[in-house]
Amino acid sequence: MSIDPGNESRRKVTTKSLLGMKRGGERISALTAYDFLMAGLLDRAGVDVILVGDSVAMVVQGVETTVTVTMEHMLYHAMLVSRGVERALVVGDLPFMSYQVNADEALRNAGRMVKEAHVEAVKIEGGEVLCPTVQRLVEGGIPVMGHLGLTPQSIHKFGSYQVRATSEEEADEIRRDAVALQDAGAFALVLEKIPASLAREVSNSLEIPVIGIGAGAGCDGQILVSHDMLGLYTRFKPRFVRHYAQLGADMQEAFEHFVRDVRSGEFPSADESY
Repeated sequence: MSIDPGNESRRKVTTKSLLGMKRGGERISALTAYDFLMAGLLDRAGVDVILVGDSVAMVVQGVETTVTVTMEHMLYHAMLVSRGVERALVVGDLPFMSYQVNADEALRNAGRMVKEAHVEAVKIEGGEVLCPTVQRLVEGGIPVMGHLGLTPQSIHKFGSYQVRATSEEEADEIRRDAVALQDAGAFALVLEKIPASLAREVSNSLEIPVIGIGAGAGCDGQILVSHDMLGLYTRFKPRFVRHYAQLGADMQEAFEHFVRDVRSGEFPSADESY
């Protein structure tokens, strides 16, 4: 499925069409959004997957980790994003402790994301131990995207945001978990901050699409946090982030210009008044 961002006859992206993109060797583009305006811009640009990420905690709420995000937070932001999207597949992150307790609770929370926020799939972090939950959600009609490697909801377990799976033991665990998630019914997998060679190997070994973030060019697609790639969030810049714009600096300059014009009396002009 070849998409021209300017083509008015763009087809809706589904979990099935993502599988077709992988089989056809077409790369999948994915970015995050947390509100109506950003979601619409991404959708019109031709982004294939829009993730309503729990990264909202850091880039919108201003906290240090993703673990504080609640189910109500995610429902609110996912609802805003869904309103702005026509073509892209909208995936909602299930936040920390919304799916780990048991499969029944996970199904209830995932169901709320679909029913109340109108997402088309959910994403959860974790490997083989969560496969029964993945299977339960899929059997309930809710598509699931997996997430392995650096899983930010487990930051207190890891103790840092360093690259994962640098040891052969952990690399083997990634391999096993990836296959297990696929077998449990996951329609796609995110691999975060693992060696590029391992990510390529996992991508080539799976039938489902693998979307990388800090995992090299060998994945079937790539995702970034929009606020990172736009230069809006500047508390830190991971090695894998490419700045496609410096909107933070541009916005600050515009705000400062407005302040100067108000203080000098240059705004509003006669043409800007009634």
